[in-house]
Amino acid sequence: MYAVIETGGKQYRVQEGDVITIEKLNVSAGDDITFEKVLMLSDGETVQIGAPTVEAAKVFGTVVENGKGKKVIIFKYKSKKDYRKKQGHRQPYTMVKIDSLSADGTPAPKKAVAAKPAEEKAEKVDAPAAEKKPAAKKAATEKKPAEKKAAAEKKPAAKKAAKPAEAKDAE
Repeated sequence: MYAVIETGGKQYRVQEGDVITIEKLNVSAGDDITFEKVLMLSDGETVQIGAPTVEAAKVFGTVVENGKGKKVIIFKYKSKKDYRKKQGHRQPYTMVKIDSLSADGTPAPKKAVAAKPAEEKAEKVDAPAAEKKPAAKKAATEKKPAEKKAAAEKKPAAKKAAKPAEAKDAE
């Protein structure tokens, strides 16, 4: 089942489970939202086309987030006139997850199954953490410090060869 809705001056083809990015609405994240401008509704066999909207049809969704889009750079200039203008813009948006489509305007019942797996996951995550044993740290005494060579064992630095006395006299 899918529908074509209108919001923010644009049209979107949506179906249950879609996440769409629409023009910014004055709602906060987590709120439920209803789209009443349904232009077309199809259930796979029949297609209802509105003139201009399908009567009593509604699309229900939940706001995921409000944010800003990617920055767009607007750069204007006129050659040989020393005129340059750089401006950036980030378009605000609202991201909506489509929960259900309805031809008669009644929302589909909320699924309570989604809450149960989350609780089960929390229990599973806690259980392995309790079973894990902390890694044993190696004692510092296991490492032996490197042995230092005695001063007598070191070789003396090589002395530079002195120039022969004859070479000094010749100069």
